[in-house]
Amino acid sequence: MSFVISGLPVDEFQPLFGLSDEALAERGILRRTADADQGFPCRLSLADARRGDTLLLMNYEHQSADTPFRARHAIFVNERITETARYVDEVAPALAARQHISLRAFSDEGMMLDAEVAPGADLAPAIERLLGRDGVAYLHAHYAGMGCYAARIDRAEPAAA
Repeated sequence: MSFVISGLPVDEFQPLFGLSDEALAERGILRRTADADQGFPCRLSLADARRGDTLLLMNYEHQSADTPFRARHAIFVNERITETARYVDEVAPALAARQHISLRAFSDEGMMLDAEVAPGADLAPAIERLLGRDGVAYLHAHYAGMGCYAARIDRAEPAAA
């Protein structure tokens, strides 16, 4: 089954890029500088920031459905990113580099139907299994250790003939 892993829309965050630390703090956002090439996964690019990149650390509502599974968590967004990432039939670098990813399967109504934990390097089969289940509309990937939201995964649209 073909799938697409998508980052969050850059346009939603660009107005925050370059704001002063004080202006960010008024919004409950912190600016951090990556001190390593791994450990700062950007939710726009779906790749780890590079040492020296500045990121915004904020709380983000990634599951907005009015169900018991409504959810918010901390995310990083890299201020140098200009395009939203989209990976078709391949696992995004920030996911593939992690030892474990938690996949959560949701219905159109936002009810969680299933979940699975899989190694980042072997995530594709777990994605295909969950998307193949009846009633599953989309998946959310979370970093298993901290539990932070990582990305949304959908079935890819079939190519036009």
